[in-house]
Amino acid sequence: MTTRRKLPAHQKGSGNIFADLGLPDADNHFLKAQIVAELFRLTTERKLTQQKAGTLMGISQPEVSRLFKGHFREYSVDRLMAFLTAFDRDIEIVARPRDKRAKKTQRGQITFKPVAA
Repeated sequence: MTTRRKLPAHQKGSGNIFADLGLPDADNHFLKAQIVAELFRLTTERKLTQQKAGTLMGISQPEVSRLFKGHFREYSVDRLMAFLTAFDRDIEIVARPRDKRAKKTQRGQITFKPVAA
């Protein structure tokens, strides 16, 4: 017979840690973090050094290191998407009507979905 432990008091997150922390421009930060995570995944998958990844993206190895450590404020979403295209990734932007069930007070969402090769 298994005994179930009672969980400590907690809240379920929204899926966006930046919004949960109340940071300004949370959606933009979350999108950037997702893109950087994909850049890191591609770099690791291809077994590239930070130097080689930097050469591919057109930035220095120290910049790659800072990027992968979460220091990406200085990069625009546009620039990060350009880094993805350097990894031979196509980027598709799709605008569609919002779900009719969404709250009227909510804004539309930006979603990033990387697709495996």
